[in-house]
Amino acid sequence: MKEAARKACCEEFIKKLPMGYDTPAGEAGKRLSGGEKQRIAIARIMLKNAPIVILDEATAFTDPENEDKLQKSIEALTKGQTLLVIAHRLSTIADADQIVVLKNGCVEAKGTQEELLDNCALYQRMWQAHVGARHWAVGEKKGGGEVCLEQ
Repeated sequence: MKEAARKACCEEFIKKLPMGYDTPAGEAGKRLSGGEKQRIAIARIMLKNAPIVILDEATAFTDPENEDKLQKSIEALTKGQTLLVIAHRLSTIADADQIVVLKNGCVEAKGTQEELLDNCALYQRMWQAHVGARHWAVGEKKGGGEVCLEQ
């Protein structure tokens, strides 16, 4: 169990809990952040050692710091296993062996990240939107107290 927790990048936050591994997580894990719950789920998947793993929006609700840790835990999880990832956050799938792009429920294109960036206009637009959104920040305008998006 502790090895799975280490591979899923859980050990750091588990050690900070009042009773470490013996700390109750609360009903439905309410004492844990969204990213921590997701990493615990990854550790549980590792313990199950299923040959095929399906992840549906595994990084959808994580902040950038937790996304990086979650990505590392998914990488450790998938060694020797088949992984099917359903994702809108394209950084989650950028290193996949095969990406399938859907449009209105139909296959628009499939290939590696590089192949899709070279040959699929829809994926190119999606990737540019993804990369561009990573550089946006919320800031306050001086004087008026207005909040604006900055790129």
